[in-house]
Amino acid sequence: MSTPLIPVILCGGTGTRLWPLSRASYPKQYWALGGSGDDTLLQQTQQRLEGLEDLANPLVICNEDHRFIVAEQMRQIGIKPSAILLEPMGRNTAPAVAIAALQATSRGEDPLLLVLAADHVIRDGAQFRTTVEAGRAAAEAGQLVTFGIVPTAPETGYGYIEATAPLQAGTLSPTPIARFVEKPDRAKAEGFLATGRFTWNSGMFLFRASAMLAELERLAPEVVSCCRAALEQDAADLDFRRLDKSAFARCPNVAIDVAVMEQTQLGAVLPLDAGWSDVGSWSALWDTSDKDSEGNVLRGRVISEGSSNCYLRSEHRLVVGLGIDNLVVVETDDAVLVASRDQAQNVKRVVGQLEADGSPEGKAHRRIYRPWGHYTGVMEGSRWQVKRISVKPGASLSLQMHHHRAEHWVVVRGTALVERDGEEQLVGENQSTYIPMGCHHRLSNPGRIAVEMIEVQSGEYLGEDDIVRFDDVYGRSDQKSIAS
Repeated sequence: MSTPLIPVILCGGTGTRLWPLSRASYPKQYWALGGSGDDTLLQQTQQRLEGLEDLANPLVICNEDHRFIVAEQMRQIGIKPSAILLEPMGRNTAPAVAIAALQATSRGEDPLLLVLAADHVIRDGAQFRTTVEAGRAAAEAGQLVTFGIVPTAPETGYGYIEATAPLQAGTLSPTPIARFVEKPDRAKAEGFLATGRFTWNSGMFLFRASAMLAELERLAPEVVSCCRAALEQDAADLDFRRLDKSAFARCPNVAIDVAVMEQTQLGAVLPLDAGWSDVGSWSALWDTSDKDSEGNVLRGRVISEGSSNCYLRSEHRLVVGLGIDNLVVVETDDAVLVASRDQAQNVKRVVGQLEADGSPEGKAHRRIYRPWGHYTGVMEGSRWQVKRISVKPGASLSLQMHHHRAEHWVVVRGTALVERDGEEQLVGENQSTYIPMGCHHRLSNPGRIAVEMIEVQSGEYLGEDDIVRFDDVYGRSDQKSIAS
């Protein structure tokens, strides 16, 4: 039997170039992109592994604000991760890899780790699995294998990996790495492709946990010491492991390429030709998506007539494209993007401007996800606001109170169990209840269908941080962040 293979799925990143869909509160890896189905990029990352030999349950590393999103999306595809490790802040890929290696070897075992980003598209899953299996022997022998993407053009937006010898088409054996090169200009990129030795840097790796950990100890000891302390002082949180914030904050912010791969003598590159994309922009998503006969990618409620080479996406309202060409049009609940496809990469600058202005559209959608369901902002005034709340079957909000607002609840679907100052009542469709300021209250769904409810808040302050929690089945304390 070969060595167990543990996928390590890294869920960091906010994907700002895919705004207005991808935002900090709900980044691109949690959206259905790059395919015709409903599976998210995270779910696709896990599903394309099916069929690999001795595959173990994944180890997922994510921002603590996204923990319930990750758990729910894994549950939807029938996967229970071996652990979901929560980073209190982003520290790049070297600390994430160190955490994974330390976690994997904590019980004296030494599995292979397959490090993957949760936000990549790979169209040929069979070829991807074949390539992974081809790197197994080298990884078991102690090499640090990285998967280099076979270039299709002299791209200037990717880093490159140079092998010590030309890479033959279809080769399935790792070749020692000569060097890593940062994003080149076009002339250099064209020269790279002419040599036959260069691939794009995908950020995917395969190695023995002990081999990577030893190189990290040798080349980046501070990363290992901080990560070890963060793990040793971690806290259990339901099915999650919350890394110690103060220890992790001391960890250097560095990529695994810089910390190890550019310095090690154990690095080897294995060419991957499987329809890969990092979905780094709307134009890249158009490139990798299935198109109609006119070259259009259409998603959601879209009508297109006489249009060509466009990406048209609707999340809510109808989008109609008439006689347009080479455009990206993306509609969400609170913003619409219209851009020339060759300018779509500049969306990141718009997000920076929104964040600088303090605009909520820069970071969050109107729909905010919680472990019990979600709520959507509908309308607001100077001392009032209206929300639409959806509570999953069997789920329950925390027992809480507010200092500055009162709430009216109207159930429009399902049956809610409402607790007010220790007394419980069932509230059915077209019935309502009132939650006065200072009242200890809880909303639960005892039924088998989602409870849909309209909430009208009124008071001098309506911020989400006006919540004092007394009891919560999800282990949350009061005054948590927007995605908790």
